[in-house]
Amino acid sequence: MSGQTLPPLFADADPTARKGLSRFARALTLGVSLVALGHTGLAQARTLLQDTPKDAPPSADATATAPAAAQDAPPAAPAEAQAQPEPVAANPTARVDRIVVNGNERIDSQTIVSYLPFQTGATVDSELIDLAVKTLYNTDLFSDVQIVMNGNTMDITVVESPIINQVVFEGNHAMTKDKLRDEVQIRPRGVFTKAKVQADVQRIIELYRKSGRIAATVTPKIVELPQKRVDLIFEINEGPKTGVSSVNFIGNHAFSDSELQGVVVTKKSLWWKFFSSNDNYDPDRMDYDREQLRKYYTNRGYYDFRVISAVAELTPDRKDFAISYTLDEGQKYNFGRITIKTDNDKLKAENLQRSISIKPGQLYESDRVDKAVDDLTFAAGSNGYAFVDIRPDEEANPNTKTVDLTFNVHEGARVYIDKINIVGNTQTLDKVIRRQLLVSEGDAYNKALIERSKMYVAGLGFFKQGEDGVKITEKPSTEPGKTNIEVAVQEQPTGELSFGAGFSSYEKFILDISVSQSNFRGTGQQVRARVQTGSISKDIDFSFTEPHFLDRDISAGFDLFQSSYHYTGVDYSQDSKGGDVRLGYNLNGFSVLRLRYNIRKDDITYTSSNSCNGLLYNCGSGITSSVGYTLGVDLRNDFVQPTRGWTAYLRQDFAGLGGNVKYVDTELEAHWYHGFAKDMILSVSGNAGTKSPWGGDAIRINDRFFKGGDTIRGFQYAGIGPRDTSTGYALGGQTYAIGSVELGIPNHLPDQYGLKTAVFIDVGTLGGVDKRLKIDTTPGSSTAGQRLTNIVDDYGLRASAGVTIRWKSPMGPVQFDLSQVLAKDKYDKVETFRFSQSTQF
Repeated sequence: MSGQTLPPLFADADPTARKGLSRFARALTLGVSLVALGHTGLAQARTLLQDTPKDAPPSADATATAPAAAQDAPPAAPAEAQAQPEPVAANPTARVDRIVVNGNERIDSQTIVSYLPFQTGATVDSELIDLAVKTLYNTDLFSDVQIVMNGNTMDITVVESPIINQVVFEGNHAMTKDKLRDEVQIRPRGVFTKAKVQADVQRIIELYRKSGRIAATVTPKIVELPQKRVDLIFEINEGPKTGVSSVNFIGNHAFSDSELQGVVVTKKSLWWKFFSSNDNYDPDRMDYDREQLRKYYTNRGYYDFRVISAVAELTPDRKDFAISYTLDEGQKYNFGRITIKTDNDKLKAENLQRSISIKPGQLYESDRVDKAVDDLTFAAGSNGYAFVDIRPDEEANPNTKTVDLTFNVHEGARVYIDKINIVGNTQTLDKVIRRQLLVSEGDAYNKALIERSKMYVAGLGFFKQGEDGVKITEKPSTEPGKTNIEVAVQEQPTGELSFGAGFSSYEKFILDISVSQSNFRGTGQQVRARVQTGSISKDIDFSFTEPHFLDRDISAGFDLFQSSYHYTGVDYSQDSKGGDVRLGYNLNGFSVLRLRYNIRKDDITYTSSNSCNGLLYNCGSGITSSVGYTLGVDLRNDFVQPTRGWTAYLRQDFAGLGGNVKYVDTELEAHWYHGFAKDMILSVSGNAGTKSPWGGDAIRINDRFFKGGDTIRGFQYAGIGPRDTSTGYALGGQTYAIGSVELGIPNHLPDQYGLKTAVFIDVGTLGGVDKRLKIDTTPGSSTAGQRLTNIVDDYGLRASAGVTIRWKSPMGPVQFDLSQVLAKDKYDKVETFRFSQSTQF
């Protein structure tokens, strides 16, 4: 139907009626054809209708027969008139020849058009227009979007979202603004949307809830500013802090309430626990406590243990919560049959069986099952099979109280390494990390070598401690039979500005300042400069080390130093200067050989008329030219924070290859570690050494050993060993042996405080002075040739015990030693308290 010709049914109507009906028919035709094009088409239809005179009288014939035209159209009507309703049910389309953007102020029109899922020239329908509206909304740049088709022109009208000028927190007293800023996602100069604001409101409420303020409310408000900017204000009503009045257990028989209270993290609120953050009600923490209780019981044989309920009840005064855990302990179980099933003939079950430590008849422990899975995964990875899937099946036998274990081992084909990607290193060069890896691109995947590579990378000391510091994970490769390796690191400051200060009745005030960088320019080179000064000693030294000389697995370096040591009141002084060069080579994955050459000039003088007096063979100038080596073995499970393993080092230096000083210096050092729990690590260390002269020479005083201070706590530096009692100063010894036992003690303080505590016992001895130095050689003296009674050298045993506190302060690591001397000689110099500090950059 064209809308221009009336059907025969209206032929007898009067002219005025026919004119009105003609216009009505044209409007109806146009409205039907444009109904899917939106409001524009309808508006045109309404405009056309407005042309009809309002006062035109309707024809009686027309009004009577008009419904028939819609209901009983005669067969003679044109076929196109019958097909007219069909376009209403279809989804009409239109071609977009032009796009016009209105309402935008900051955002360019072309930028807005670029977000659309179509461009000029495309054909669109209502669904595509709706998608375009949603797409523009999802950019968060607009608070309102309207798209209207005007013929072949698309009109886009937008209202831009405001820009946040500042984010303000009001009413917060228990929570700092910095902590709140870190929690919310909205930032100044960001786009304001209601969804983002509501999400941040929930984040703030959750933060308060976890701190025990479950009644906290947050009301967001905005202050409108010119140029589409707003200030966002979070008005906070913190509410009262709820504590924990009691932590109760129901149904426990194997373990007492006090034992289980030590297992859960939630603690009873006590006034003196002002450092604790676990003495408030937190539903998430209660869920964690349920898991802790499950682990505790299942690691002690209670296989079918479960927590029936965990309930927090508000006390009548509505200030605290009483928390109760209802337990079903069950019965104790032992391990039954241990079976390993593998679908690969190359992975023999009997060989994998040797890698796990679980034996039938042992007490059931859930952690041992997890460890067995890790051990089997490691064993399979060592054989070159990556992505191995090991699933333990546990079958409990209530009658025999045993749990049968079946480890189902499924693995893929042998995997090779395609690419090794290093991520997260902003300062450290890739090659510095890659040369610590024991695997290369193209090698067969080896789990054991990858795990040890992780330890070597962490051992550089350039990255944060813990699991997040260094991560090595497998990533899919596009090459079949290959896998990519990703080494993700989080760097930490590697430069250190350290200072130490001390005071003693012997040396008065001591100041030590040093600047070091263990990752110079990201190359792994080590540089250090140090100055120490006190009332008696002054030292200056500079050190440089290249860990991979000429890009080979050889370390090289040199040291330069100058020192002076002046004993005021006894007319004795020593001045030294010199240097050395060093080379090091890794023999294998756990042992190292280091070589060195040292040359040093020493001037030892007396200013009194008695000249050398009792220090014969020690005065005057001396040149020491020596070569030496160090042979070391390191079998620790972690280079930074070991919990298992040991290390041992043998050092020897041979002086006399040139110069006029001749001796052999031999020292041995060993450490052993065993971890019982987190922060409870036992370390046992031992050091021993001796210097033996040759060629008729004597060991000069500056070449002897001086012990105390940090080597044996409770005594000053040079506070033990042979001494001239007439002057009070130490002579040093030629032989020493020192042992130390230290045990970390959990202090139950939050990790963020950075406090570690340990108890220690140090024992040791120092002695051995050349016999000729104990004889009076003063010419004309009545005691000439006799033993000097003021020279004491008896190898007495010294011992001390105490507490060490290590604190990662905002200014850097600080160590405090509080010691009680258990055994000493009367002439020893002791100190009860000692501290040192350093800061990193």
